[in-house]
Amino acid sequence: MKGQAAAGIALPPLPDDLRRQEAHAPVREGEPVIAILARERQALDRANARQGRMEQFYDDLTSRIGSRR
Repeated sequence: MKGQAAAGIALPPLPDDLRRQEAHAPVREGEPVIAILARERQALDRANARQGRMEQFYDDLTSRIGSRR
């Protein structure tokens, strides 16, 4: 908070969805590997979509306050 006060910028909170970790697909004994793989790919798709939302959040934020680099 000290850095924010010094910079004069109050950053918005990170949406809760963007903090969430995606779990691996459960492995059930006797289940076909292709079914496990399909669920794992769905989990990866959700994680990649979340990363895209994170990138958009960051891009929106930097466009509003300006890049400090």
